[in-house]
Amino acid sequence: MVYRGLRLAARAAPKFALYNNNTALRQLPLQFQHVRTYADKIVKVPQMAESISEGTLKQWNKSVGDFVEQDEEIATIETDKIDVAVNAPEAGVIKEFLANEEDTVVVGQDLVRIELGGAPSGDKPAAEPKESAPEKKAEPEKAPEPKQEESKPDASAPAPPKQETPEPKSKPAPVAAPEKPATLGNREEKRVKMNRMRLRIAERLKQSQNTAASLTTFNEVDMSALMEFRNKYKEEVLKKTGVKLGFMSAFSRAAVLAMRDIPAVNASIEGPNGGDTIVYRDYVDISVAVATEKGLVTPVVRNAEAMDLVGIERSIAELGKKARDGKLTIEDMAGGTFTISNGGVFGSLMGTPIINLPQSAVLGLHATKERPVVVNGKIEIRPMMYLALTYDHRLLDGREAVQFLVKVKEYIEDPRKMLL
Repeated sequence: MVYRGLRLAARAAPKFALYNNNTALRQLPLQFQHVRTYADKIVKVPQMAESISEGTLKQWNKSVGDFVEQDEEIATIETDKIDVAVNAPEAGVIKEFLANEEDTVVVGQDLVRIELGGAPSGDKPAAEPKESAPEKKAEPEKAPEPKQEESKPDASAPAPPKQETPEPKSKPAPVAAPEKPATLGNREEKRVKMNRMRLRIAERLKQSQNTAASLTTFNEVDMSALMEFRNKYKEEVLKKTGVKLGFMSAFSRAAVLAMRDIPAVNASIEGPNGGDTIVYRDYVDISVAVATEKGLVTPVVRNAEAMDLVGIERSIAELGKKARDGKLTIEDMAGGTFTISNGGVFGSLMGTPIINLPQSAVLGLHATKERPVVVNGKIEIRPMMYLALTYDHRLLDGREAVQFLVKVKEYIEDPRKMLL
């Protein structure tokens, strides 16, 4: 009976609305009778990795007042290894940013406040067009005033006598101004703070130089057989598997096979005071160096020893795409037992790569150039590439390093050996 009486009261007074669970009447206009509130959600800095506890808030991808869908990316946090995306846990409207761009944020810190629910801004009714102001009546243009005729001199009047002006005396020559020193162009300077990834790369490279007894050995390889092999089968492989056959997979496979004879290349040193234990592995996780806008990253092809050429090439292509798109995860970069760096794609003729600790060696590939070489006593033009192996002399002797590089050379110059 109570609810029935309230409904009757509402009908009797249509300009008022029921409120507070139909237990009382509030004198509110009808347009405010549908009142709904949403809970606020505080989005925190997500967990990134065990070894990463802070980062730099690099960019807000949304603005205050924007509607975000569930799992939509709100911000990007830059760490010393990867970029971490902050996603909305639920759909809602961004109400407040609790940190600014370029701030250092730690895991678990409050980052943004979202009002859950709501609707995208596109669903809101369009604003009513404003009434245009009444047009002013055009005033009639005034007729131009007649121009007064210029008074012409009377022809009958005698002309005034001409006054003779004395000729000016010669002026002294101007004194030449002193010549200004020639400018050398723009000499401005610009200082940009290093991003976290670049700082971490610099730290790691310097640590490698200070820790490992680095030494580099070189060799050259004739690429004729591998290039012929690739040209013969690349279309068939692409059509069958969708993978573009390249050179990286062949060098990766050759390195894996050479490690069977020289296992120390795939080992590392662990322990206190620079290390006192050698760790040998029966698996090969190859770190592939990929250049990005922010710096060099080394995603890992895991268990390369169990893959064929197509499998290795597919993994490298996927990791390269993720690196260029900034989608690499900590899992993609963790570990690695041996590194291959292909500076030849940028035209490098020769270089000495730096060891990626705690690994013991890194293989550097360079540009393929046609050069005259001696083949069976005759001079021929062949596509040649310089190979460089930088190794930790604490673990690898020169003999082992040279033997490893020679075996890689043999596999590349005769790819059929990889099937034996």
